[in-house]
Amino acid sequence: MPFTPLDSENPVPLQRNFVTGPAFQRKPQPLGRSLTGFSLIHQDKNSRARLGKLSLARGEIDTPCFMPVGTQGTVKTLSPQELAGSGAQIILSNAYHLFLRPGMEVIKKAGGLHNFMSWQGPILTDSGGYQIFSLALLRKVTDEGVQFQSHIDGMKHFFQPQDVIQIQEVLASDIMMPLDECVHYPCAKDRAEVAMKRTLDWARRSKAAASGKGQLLFAIVQGATYEDLRQACAERLLEIGFDGYALGGISVGEPRNLRYNIVDFTAGCLPKDAPRYLMGVGMPEDIVEAAGCGIDMFDCVIPTRYGRNGTAFTSAGKLTVRNAPYIEDFTPLDARCGCYTCRNFSRAYLRHLFNTDETLGLRLVSLHNVHFYLELMRGIREAILEDRFLNFKKEFLNSYNLNPKPE
Repeated sequence: MPFTPLDSENPVPLQRNFVTGPAFQRKPQPLGRSLTGFSLIHQDKNSRARLGKLSLARGEIDTPCFMPVGTQGTVKTLSPQELAGSGAQIILSNAYHLFLRPGMEVIKKAGGLHNFMSWQGPILTDSGGYQIFSLALLRKVTDEGVQFQSHIDGMKHFFQPQDVIQIQEVLASDIMMPLDECVHYPCAKDRAEVAMKRTLDWARRSKAAASGKGQLLFAIVQGATYEDLRQACAERLLEIGFDGYALGGISVGEPRNLRYNIVDFTAGCLPKDAPRYLMGVGMPEDIVEAAGCGIDMFDCVIPTRYGRNGTAFTSAGKLTVRNAPYIEDFTPLDARCGCYTCRNFSRAYLRHLFNTDETLGLRLVSLHNVHFYLELMRGIREAILEDRFLNFKKEFLNSYNLNPKPE
């Protein structure tokens, strides 16, 4: 029963009363290989880094790409105009959060998420599976789906995989992600295998529920840090056939070297003619490493989250602008950056804004960070095209101070 709220005292499914119509009465579609809008343009001669283009109904995406995260229908503190001006081609929103607020009926009446938030470029919607599983004591997982308690008002809900697809069809996003089960590190192998098999079953049910009208559906490869589970999951997802393949359950507490090994191994299990999406991994050094493994798409809340706390990403590493050393520093955040913030404002002024609790400060640093990430992706793409990715990676990591001295 699709995305049915549960009574807080008696978790028995209630009747649907907020989304109706023939769109939610479709018969399951047959399984099979979906056509993808992805074109592989060039692979670096000295690495697995690759340049591609993802064609969607609302535009083309140059890959490798970074998707700014607009969890609740907005990239925090930034307008759609500022995002577009920074070079964003696609953004990410979260089906779980939008289901809770403002709800599907509001977005349906608005004509979909694009109209609702005034962003006419492509949108990828995450299923919200990671957010649900992060609720820990507030959710219960079975093979049928997930019962969870809203972190907002405590109301109980039940999602089956097909419900999450129907929610995303109301959102009318360009790329949909299925419900999956994510486990944290460390995880025993038998527990990881249960989650992997459940993710496969949910992927089949999601594929069957999707209408296939104008929205791509990606699958998610799970298997924790076990290579045989990752490979088995990838092989079975390929048998079903999806428009793209994501790597889930990465950056959930594992050591960095193990993370890179799993990304590299899993990417090697995926087809060359489909986009590869690394979910939720977003430090600049991690992105550069993963691009070298053949990853095409990235997302993370880090640029805006760090920006709101006064930390800027620069070509020389992270810089916490609210700290005392910048009180009389009239240079830009990054002399090599051409964003609006760096062209117009000094570190001293930005520090002043943060230390007087002025909203403009967190907006300006967030804008800079998003611009930095998008420029990083542009640099990666140029390096791949010119077969110099390994040199680019070395120069970036040498310049980007991974262990700055305390300020």
